[in-house]
Amino acid sequence: MWPFATYETSARRRSPRLREIPLRLILPNLVTVLSICAGLSGIRLAFEDRFEIAVALVLLAACLDALDGRLARMLKASSPFGAQMDSLADIMNFGVAPALVLYAFVLNSAGAFGWTAALVFAIACCLRLARFNVMLDDPDRPAWQNDYFVGVPAPAGALLVLMPVYLGLIGVPVNQTFGFISAAFTIFVALLLVSQLPVYSGKSSGMRVRRDLVLPLILAIVGYVALLFSYTWTTLALTAAAYFLMLPFSVRAYGRRAAQAEHETAVDEASGSAA
Repeated sequence: MWPFATYETSARRRSPRLREIPLRLILPNLVTVLSICAGLSGIRLAFEDRFEIAVALVLLAACLDALDGRLARMLKASSPFGAQMDSLADIMNFGVAPALVLYAFVLNSAGAFGWTAALVFAIACCLRLARFNVMLDDPDRPAWQNDYFVGVPAPAGALLVLMPVYLGLIGVPVNQTFGFISAAFTIFVALLLVSQLPVYSGKSSGMRVRRDLVLPLILAIVGYVALLFSYTWTTLALTAAAYFLMLPFSVRAYGRRAAQAEHETAVDEASGSAA
């Protein structure tokens, strides 16, 4: 008798005629498992003082974690099993792995306060992901609000919270003072995760690029990737700083959209009353 449980792609009972699972249904889950392996390996390497590779693996885990859902939709391989796996991987790769790598690099110099900051960030990431999953099932949420996250998304939080590591690898002295500053910064990022701050998602279905801007955009992306390979930690630090600078513009854009939606609703109600 085969000792392993049958792989189920849905909550429904498996058809007796379906004895084999198509490979395309397994690929997204395989990517999810690889992302967990990368995140856990990053933690191990961080505690072995191999921080450059550790951070690279944590960022790779975040990229793979963002890829698996898109791969599942592209291959039409979404399943309840894959959704549960993805949620668990998100907690590991966006919450636990960055917090432990950061603790091994600098937060341990802040003692109990540093460990508390790491715990707060990991728990905040769990809460952020749980809230995101609940909001996906909210039928009353206006469609235009799908262009915005509520709070900083977990992948961006992982990128931001590792800024002390980027600065340390650039050459900023890693001492006790830097440890306490990093712990306070970690708690600040954790608060951004669970806040009500509207953050532009970049997933607007109406996004278009003017034809005359296509080639400059491609060159800009190539230039960014080249800088990322040549000046990795400086580029990541500047990227995190640019994300922070983007947040006020996101809040202002959300306010304008909310005011516009409220005005349109008032006009519709007035028209309905007149009719």
